[in-house]
Amino acid sequence: MNSETAVHTDRSPQAVHTDRSPQAVHTDRLPQAVHADRSLHAVIANITQQSYMAHRTYGTFQIPGRAAGEEYATTRVTPRTAVMDYGDKRTIPLAITAREIAEDLCREINSDAGENSFLGVFVCAGNVPTEDELRGARARLEDFYRAMVASADREWERSHSFLFIHDLQRRAAGHLGLNKEWYYQVRETAECPGCGERVKPTVAVCKSCGAVLDREKALALGLLPPPAAPPGDKPSDVNQGRSAARKQ
Repeated sequence: MNSETAVHTDRSPQAVHTDRSPQAVHTDRLPQAVHADRSLHAVIANITQQSYMAHRTYGTFQIPGRAAGEEYATTRVTPRTAVMDYGDKRTIPLAITAREIAEDLCREINSDAGENSFLGVFVCAGNVPTEDELRGARARLEDFYRAMVASADREWERSHSFLFIHDLQRRAAGHLGLNKEWYYQVRETAECPGCGERVKPTVAVCKSCGAVLDREKALALGLLPPPAAPPGDKPSDVNQGRSAARKQ
C-alpha cells in the first residue's frame, strides 16, 4: 500500500498539471513582461528618400525617408499589445516585442515590389546602423535597382511605350545615374489662355498662338517691340517744328 501510494503521489493530476498550467506557459508572453522595460525598442533604418506607411490592428507606423544630404533616416519602434479573439466572446492580450514589429514592417515594405525585392529599409542591431549594415543595404539596393533597369530595358525593347515603364524603374535609373531612353522626368505644365495648349510655366510667349504669357520677360528677351512714345508727345514736336519754320 505504501509503494502504491508513493507512485500515485508522484503521478497525481495536481503534480502533472502544476508545471503545465497556462499561467506558467504564457508568463513570457504577458503584456506586463514585455512592457515592464520600456527601453526594449527596435530601430528601423531607411537609406532611401521614399517614405512608407503601414497599418496594423495595434497601430499605424510611418517610416520616413532620409533627408537630402543625409545617409539614412531612423524610426524607433516600441512594443505593442494585440488582442487575440477566439470567436466565442473570449479574447486574450498578446504582447508583441519591438523587434518582431520592426522585422514585420521591413518585410512588408521590402517585399512590395515582388520577389527578391529590397527597398532600402532594415532593422538595426543597435540604436543606429553600423557601417557594415549600411554597406550591405546599399549593395542590396543597387543590385535590386539594376534588376529593375534590366527589366525596363527588356520592356522598352518589346513595346517602346512609356505606359509600361513604372515609377520604381524610373527611380532605379535615376538612382544609378543612367540616361535611358525610357527614362523621363514629368514636368509641370500650364494651359495657355489663348489656345489651350500645354506650355511650361516659364514660357513668355506661346509658340502655338503667340499669346503673351509674361510681358516683362518677353520685352527683356526682345520678343515684343518696345512700347511706343505716348501720343501727347508727337503734336508737341510738330508744333515746335512749325514755330521754328515761321521764325526763319
